This record gives sequence, C-alpha cells and structure tokens, in this order.
Amino acid sequence: MTEKTNWLKDSYIAHRGYHNSKDAPENSMAAFANALKKGFAIELDIHLTKDQQVVVFHDWDLKRMTGSSGKIADCTTDKIRSLMLLDSKEKIPLLRELLEYVDGRVPLLIEIKNRRRVGRLERKTDQLLRQYKGQFAVQSFNPYSIGWFKDHSPKVLRGQISGAFKTPELSLYKKFLLNHLLLNYVSSPHFINYDINYLSRLPKKIQKKKGIILGHTARNPEDYTSAMEKITNVVFEGFNPKEL
Repeated sequence: MTEKTNWLKDSYIAHRGYHNSKDAPENSMAAFANALKKGFAIELDIHLTKDQQVVVFHDWDLKRMTGSSGKIADCTTDKIRSLMLLDSKEKIPLLRELLEYVDGRVPLLIEIKNRRRVGRLERKTDQLLRQYKGQFAVQSFNPYSIGWFKDHSPKVLRGQISGAFKTPELSLYKKFLLNHLLLNYVSSPHFINYDINYLSRLPKKIQKKKGIILGHTARNPEDYTSAMEKITNVVFEGFNPKEL
C-alpha cells in the first residue's frame, strides 16, 4: 500500500482544479486543464443526478456557481449540462469526461458528496473507476460512503475527511463522532484529510499512528507553509506552491 499512497505525500494537490475567477471556474474542465499544465494532482467533487449520472460539482445546489435554482440530486443531466459556470463558457463536467481527459496524467483525489442513502453514487463511481488506469483515491465526510468502498471495492485508496462540521442538520452527537474520527471503524481509511483551521483538534491517537494526514484547504502561502510543518500534505487553491 505504501507505493500506492506515495502520490498523496509527494504531489501538489489543486483544490477543485487550478481555477481562477476569469475563465476557469472551480471544478471545470478549464481548471483541470490548468492543473494538468502545472503538473498538479486534482481534487474534485462528485454528485449523482436525478437520472443517475455522476457529475463534477461541489455544492449541493446550483445557485452559487450557475445562478439557477435547484439541487443537483433533483435535476437531470440535460438541465445541468445546459448551465454555464459563473460568467465563463464552462459547463458542469461528467466524471466520465474528466477521466477520459486526464487519462492518468496526474493523480485524482475524488470527494464523494453523499448525504443520502449510500450505494447508488458509490456504485456508479466505482464502475467508472474500474475502467480507469491512472492513480486516484476517493474520500468523503461521510464514513458510510467510504465504508461502501471498503466492503465492495477494497483495493480502492480511500480517505476520511473531517474538521469542524458546522452543518446545522447534524446533531451535536454526530458532530462529536465525526470531529473525533470515531466512525473510522466504518470507513477504515488509508488516510485522513482534516481542516487545517482545526488541526489542534486532530485526535492524538491519529497523530501517534503517523499515517498519511492531508489538510484542506490552504488559500494562501502562509497557511500552506504552516500546515505543511504539521502534516503530510496540504490541498491548496489560489496560488502556486511550486513557486514558494
């Protein structure tokens, strides 16, 4: 497993691609192209549409990135694909399109966005990734989503994301369990991805294991440099860490 995880330690990982506010919005093909040009690994987010297609998008609803109303899970692929990201000419990509485009040239860190019943998004994603020859890992805030891969596709590199959990829908009890990674027995992660603003809360038992600990997300060189002194690697956006 050590050789399989080396890229998590050694790569520069661009958050939602190497995006900008002009012509390459987050999670767009243009942002992924920019990352490829720089040789950056790509972190991205995926959802399942109403008609069971896996799309690359971060938010649960369309408003912030497209100006349109509606949740990703309630929209068809045709509707989603008709929308432009921000003021650009970029559309919301399918995961299949991204995999075909990247074609193993850089590693992929794929965040599974799933608050619903686990299984459908994970199965669709696994079907696509079984055909993919490049390096990749899946990760999620939801330990049951990652647990699905442990049970059904155990060779897939998997990570548990955690941090502050400010989501109002979660009870204090659930937040406590997730903050302290107490459900890791469900996901059995190969690595942790923790919010860099709360690294002081990272459980001591996790630190003592000296496994791979990623951090998210450094948005300036100072935060990046500081976090890199404490953990294995840091996902970044808004600057080029190769220039530091």
